[in-house]
Amino acid sequence: MNDQTLVIERSSEFPQRDQPAVPEPSSAPYRSRWSLVVSGICAGILVAALGAVLWFSVTLPKLQRFEDPDRALDLMVSRTLDAQDSFHRAPEWQQWLADWTMGSDDEARGQAIQWYRELVETTDDPLSKLRLAILLGESGQESAALAEANGWQDRGASALLLRQLIDAAYGPQPLDRTQETDLQATLAETLPSGWFYDHLAARLARRADNQDFQATVEAQAILRENPVQQWIRPLIAFELMCLVVGSVLLVGVARLRGEQMDILRLHGSGLPPAWSGGTAMAVILRGGALGVVTTAVMLSSPSFQHASLRALAIPLVNLPLLVLAYVQLLKPAGLTFTNGFGLGIKRDDLGRFACTILMVVAAGLWGEWVMGRAAEFLHLNNHWTEWFDQDLVWGTPPVIAVSILEYVIFAPIFEELVFRGLLFAMLRRRFAFLPAALISTSLFALAHGYSLIGFISVLWSGFLWAWIYERTGSLIPGMVAHAMNNLLVCLTVMALLR
Repeated sequence: MNDQTLVIERSSEFPQRDQPAVPEPSSAPYRSRWSLVVSGICAGILVAALGAVLWFSVTLPKLQRFEDPDRALDLMVSRTLDAQDSFHRAPEWQQWLADWTMGSDDEARGQAIQWYRELVETTDDPLSKLRLAILLGESGQESAALAEANGWQDRGASALLLRQLIDAAYGPQPLDRTQETDLQATLAETLPSGWFYDHLAARLARRADNQDFQATVEAQAILRENPVQQWIRPLIAFELMCLVVGSVLLVGVARLRGEQMDILRLHGSGLPPAWSGGTAMAVILRGGALGVVTTAVMLSSPSFQHASLRALAIPLVNLPLLVLAYVQLLKPAGLTFTNGFGLGIKRDDLGRFACTILMVVAAGLWGEWVMGRAAEFLHLNNHWTEWFDQDLVWGTPPVIAVSILEYVIFAPIFEELVFRGLLFAMLRRRFAFLPAALISTSLFALAHGYSLIGFISVLWSGFLWAWIYERTGSLIPGMVAHAMNNLLVCLTVMALLR
């Protein structure tokens, strides 16, 4: 759908969306010289905070975000490749669906090799080197695996044993049963049960024609993979259902023209907002700067590291901005949060509300699929540390509950209020939809501090949530779609890695 298709021809009750609308009130506050100085200081604080996020995301090595990156990467790669292996034993249509939603097995192994090369260069951990060699060997790069093992010379007796494992598994020399038994014992003492152990043990058993032990290892792998599949398959099925239903609805909406597009409208106030854009700018700068100061105070306070208090971080950081917005923007315009941001849905509108959410979720999934294929073609990938959440993977139940509360409840509510309800709405007073959406969602994506692929992913999601706010006049569909997106990510991480 292009922007021309989505333009709504507004009636005289509402200004047209794609025109700079609603002239700036001449009596807007915050226009004195002192107010401009304060706004400039606040803008400097926000720019400095955003610059710090970008600086650390670019310069700070991502592996330093973890106390134990070897353990984290082993868990993530092992579980991901276990899931890929289990789909190879599934019916062909499930294999196709897994490739479509999760990426191919070759892509997963290629990423894992790249990540392990980075880890080995950073930590020099011998077991990580062994896992890298196994990945190379199991990906059809036996010569590269042997070359990796040859680089372990003069590293002591333990490195010699690890090299013998790789030479026996991927080298040209034959392997007899006696040698294989000794090597299997060494391997069992070296690696814990998991994808790396199973594949190397099965490879050694095949080389020695030990079919009984090979069958035992493969049976253990299947038992370990089954619980992961019990969670992954329902998530894939749910995403597929949203994709199919939402895509049908998207096609229907794409065929609408003019006033017919108002079928999506859930709230009548619409955009641009009734409040002053100049005042909104001052409010956003002041409230955002106070949020930065609040964040700095919380980060420097050990008490906020406790899970029960950490849950309050997102509301407390955004509270100054929302209070200022109510006092300076909504209340003078005779609005509340409910009617100012369309936070109420009538019972008669619930059907259209659900359809709208499915459309946005489907558009998001299509965008992620296109980005995945483009990234694969360009040999780009999202760094694994950007979605490996240690609290969701290793946290206690209270820590997991706080994390889900942050990701699924607080983040969608407050981020949509700030970035779509205030920032995007303020820009819509001056610009047409497309530039206003791109500016606000670019700032939204930059604030997350992700790499290029992560930035584009967040940008696309934010753009869709801005579009649905534009078309419905309500932040609720964007909040729910945002929450669904975050919930699916949380459940996928937990299903795969816990």
